[in-house]
Amino acid sequence: MNVLYEEEGEFKVGAVMSQSPASFQVESPHGRRSKIKAANVVLSFERPSGAELLAEARKFADGLDTDFLWQCRKGAEFAFQDLARDYVGRDPAPVENAGVLLKLHSAPMYFYRRGKGRFQAAPEDTLKLALAGVEKKKRLQEQIAQWVAQLARFECPPELAQLRAELLYGPDRAKPETKALELACAQTGLTVARLFERCGMLADSHEYHLGRFLHEFYPKGEQFPAHVAPSPPGDLPLAEVAVFSLDDLGTTEIDDAFSVTRVSEDELRIGIHIAAPGLAIAPGSPLDAIARERLSTAYMPGRKFTMLPEDAIAPLSLDAGTERPAVSLYLNVGAKDFALRGRHTRLERIRVAANLRHSEHDALNAAFEDGRKDGPLGLAFEEELHTLWQLALALETRRGKASVNTANLDYIFRVEQGRVAIETRKRGAPLDKLVSELMILSNTTWGEVLAEHDVAAIYRVQGSGKVRMSVHAEMHEGLGVATYAWFTSPLRRYVDLLNQWQLIAAVRGQRAPFARNSEGLLGALRSFEVVAARYDEFQRAMEHYWILRWLAQENVTEADGVVLRENMVRFDGLPLVVRVPSLPELEPGTRVRLAVEAPDLIERQVNCVWRASLGQATL
Repeated sequence: MNVLYEEEGEFKVGAVMSQSPASFQVESPHGRRSKIKAANVVLSFERPSGAELLAEARKFADGLDTDFLWQCRKGAEFAFQDLARDYVGRDPAPVENAGVLLKLHSAPMYFYRRGKGRFQAAPEDTLKLALAGVEKKKRLQEQIAQWVAQLARFECPPELAQLRAELLYGPDRAKPETKALELACAQTGLTVARLFERCGMLADSHEYHLGRFLHEFYPKGEQFPAHVAPSPPGDLPLAEVAVFSLDDLGTTEIDDAFSVTRVSEDELRIGIHIAAPGLAIAPGSPLDAIARERLSTAYMPGRKFTMLPEDAIAPLSLDAGTERPAVSLYLNVGAKDFALRGRHTRLERIRVAANLRHSEHDALNAAFEDGRKDGPLGLAFEEELHTLWQLALALETRRGKASVNTANLDYIFRVEQGRVAIETRKRGAPLDKLVSELMILSNTTWGEVLAEHDVAAIYRVQGSGKVRMSVHAEMHEGLGVATYAWFTSPLRRYVDLLNQWQLIAAVRGQRAPFARNSEGLLGALRSFEVVAARYDEFQRAMEHYWILRWLAQENVTEADGVVLRENMVRFDGLPLVVRVPSLPELEPGTRVRLAVEAPDLIERQVNCVWRASLGQATL
């Protein structure tokens, strides 16, 4: 005896070797023996053989019309043998029984399974919907195939062109356009960006990389939502000091400035003046929502995306020739030893006398370092800057920590009309040091003020080499200070603006807007850490892009560098480290010469080949 049985959703046949009430021992047409449950057997037969039955049953099933069978059996459930009997008009042969069973099993839209060998015809309305879905899916597959064919010819269908940004940066794999693009990429062996480039949909490599940033952070566009420009308070006292700022040439959000006043023969009053958007923008206001959404100004070579809109920055930035609200920290220091003798914080208006630029005062760096042996250079606020530098040296000495790693270089990218210039500047130059030290002092002092008043703030904490943010005043080991919080860039960082609101409340003796466990404070902390890290990642990616763009622009075909480890080489004069697979086994510090191939600006890669070793260098 042979049996037809179901196993794991498939119908199989076997010759019965032995049986019990609950099971059969069967041998398959291929000679494999197995034990099956009697409940899984749907048909028993003597002839033909199992293999012949399946072959003939499939042929019989192919000749059956599914819709006709469905018309014959609308309504109540039925056994497949009953439908086979009605179809052939007599007791069906095993092949006919099995053929009807296979046909019913292969049409789940038409027939629902209702148990062992039993089925029920689908309701007419349900069947129509299912068939319409199949037809729709068929047409969609045809459309996808058509799109794939167009893309393979490097023609971009308009349906995909409309979704270009989404397909490049955040594709939805459930969409047919994405499926077509993935199939076309597999067929052509190209990445999405490369395929779009071949289709004429990616003309500019910079636009492509910048578009990724815009898609992630400004999916609705980089324009700011509707808002009312802030009105700075006019009832603040006016400070009688000459205030000046010191920034890079491209800085437009000027939020820190200084003043130097001689109080007596042996005492100076140093003013550190910070722009005060916290006095013009209220927590919970539309401008607060805008700043909280962006969290920080994002910088990239040749571009920046400000945290606040221009009409909010303009009346608050410490621009030359204006009167602006400020949170000022005044320090009384010894005129010779620069010892701190007192400090106090004021909310006031300041007149900004000048906006100094590093590039215009770079000559002072060398002059200060060599003791001004050639005399004054006659630059604006030169004496005040020299005084602040001497104070910065004293502050750095007292902290016992350098404000910057002077062994490293800073690289400055200047992009104009598609051309890039990469300049170097030594870290720890006098003008940089004086700004760094006075900002550290301000952030430390005001962090201590809030901690003393038990007012919550967001602090920067470093311990065991790890930097993190906290709502508790803790040690920052890297700077050598007991507490450190950001206050000095409130036009550019949301954490600074939030901390400024808290500081203003403490100075005025008012209740602070945020409690230490408030969601507003903790949410800002969490969001800022994530967004700031992503901004930094994009900035590094865009700097890497412009380095490669510079190599192409200058037609660099050969470059020297230093082996860092294994096959990693650092270029001379550029912040670029590349992997060189052809590099022989060399000691770290070995200088090498590389052949440089044309950079791939889409994939942001450059291939280099080792040409020669040039001897040892100091890392």
